[in-house]
Amino acid sequence: MAIKVIIERKIKEGKEKEIGELLRALRAKALLAPGYISGQTLRAIDDPNVFVVISTWKSLEDWQRWEQDPERNELQQKINELLQEPPKFRIFYFG
Repeated sequence: MAIKVIIERKIKEGKEKEIGELLRALRAKALLAPGYISGQTLRAIDDPNVFVVISTWKSLEDWQRWEQDPERNELQQKINELLQEPPKFRIFYFG
């Protein structure tokens, strides 16, 4: 069953360029991950420090495998250093 993963990140002031570069690198690696279908990055109009990434995966198992990938975790650590608070993850399925 296909799923969507929604990740909300609130970045520190002035870190837009760095977060953009890291999110693009993360997406480039995700494109090669088994089960990855698509993704998009959005930025809130009312708060430009809030970024939302929505990705679609063939299965929860594919996402979980990607979530444990060492290269992904290395990039995620760098992203976390730019955040005001921990990221919020939500996973949805097509019902």
